Amino acid sequence: MGHDPVTKLLDEAEVLVTVDGDFKRFWAGQTVSAVGTHVTAVALPLTAALTLDAGAAGVSAIATATYLPSAALPLLTGHWLEGRRKRGVMIAVDIIRAAALIVIPIAWAMDQLSLPLLVVVAFLVGAASVVFDIASFAYLPDFVPEAELPAANRALQGSSTAAQVGGPGLSGILVQLLGPAVALLVDAASYLASAVGIASARRPEIAPHTTDDRPGLWEGVRQLKVSPFLRSLTAHAALYNASAQILVVNLVILAVKERGLSAGGYGIALSAGGAGAFVGAMLGLRLAKRLGYGRAFGTSLVLSTGLPLLLAFLPGRGIQYGVLLGVLQFLSGIGLGSANVLSVTIRQLLIPRTALARSNGAYRTFTFGVLPIGAALGGVLGSTFGTTAAVAVGSIGIALSALPMFVREVRTLETPVTTAA
Repeated sequence: MGHDPVTKLLDEAEVLVTVDGDFKRFWAGQTVSAVGTHVTAVALPLTAALTLDAGAAGVSAIATATYLPSAALPLLTGHWLEGRRKRGVMIAVDIIRAAALIVIPIAWAMDQLSLPLLVVVAFLVGAASVVFDIASFAYLPDFVPEAELPAANRALQGSSTAAQVGGPGLSGILVQLLGPAVALLVDAASYLASAVGIASARRPEIAPHTTDDRPGLWEGVRQLKVSPFLRSLTAHAALYNASAQILVVNLVILAVKERGLSAGGYGIALSAGGAGAFVGAMLGLRLAKRLGYGRAFGTSLVLSTGLPLLLAFLPGRGIQYGVLLGVLQFLSGIGLGSANVLSVTIRQLLIPRTALARSNGAYRTFTFGVLPIGAALGGVLGSTFGTTAAVAVGSIGIALSALPMFVREVRTLETPVTTAA
């Protein structure tokens, strides 16, 4: 039992728990919220596809609205958050996300549910999530000692990827039993749980770093430019995210409507990706110790960006298609989970503590700002050329996104601490 990966994760996280259990409560709230987020990621497009009979264009509109705030809001948010306390902001946006999602089942019960309403809710939740994620990224290094930051990221990433295992499958079951609109109540409750977990921390938040000479709006962009690794990582993540949106908005239509996979089967297939990501999250730091951070990242990308090339060629229908989709999701998820742990840790250690919020805002502007473009392009490609062709285009883009991470400066990165020093 001591060698079980889940037990190992809990043991490592326990080291981070203070006498009053602040990290445990923060971690628990984040985990519950992550489960709800993955429920919504499946339930919201299924609400459009099954309840409103929307096609690729409708699913694309929801995805575009979700990620549209990422086009400009991160840069402004990071600049605004630098020098401010983060905990209260995180609690407030959790409550906003919960309130927005509750509107959907209410509208459904009153027979007032519509695609424009789903688009508006997706936009509000997306905007609030941008603020929360930037605040959380900058808050964690002040919440735990620097030496334990990699383990903290592994604990959070591990629980997040474990939520990927249960979230989509739970979403598929809830959609079949309750309907997609009511399933979104789970996510609303999860955001309230996250707010409670963050608010229950008794340790006072460290006073923000302030100076009379406050850097300008573009200081976060400069932080990304000065490091070859951060430049390559930003380019990789931007192309990966845009291409993944082209793939995702068409995959749900391809699987459920064209290949006859049930909503529950689709959710379970996506859960396999979460299971793989959990395994990858547990292996990421070990791989970095053995190969160095740069080579470990490249090894992870072989799985996460190479295997999706097979998605457009999967044969079969119904359960057979779902099994093949699940196997492919699991294997590529291993690489994605490892890469995610390494990415977050590297950025938090390479970037000066006083510029974390601002630089993360710049990073998200480039890497998440492309999401609405990818989602909109996915709708156009799916409607014009068919979902199979659009899935192929998205998977090719994902494969090409790995190229910036194989330059010499990235491959030879041993540890971010040494590079930062």
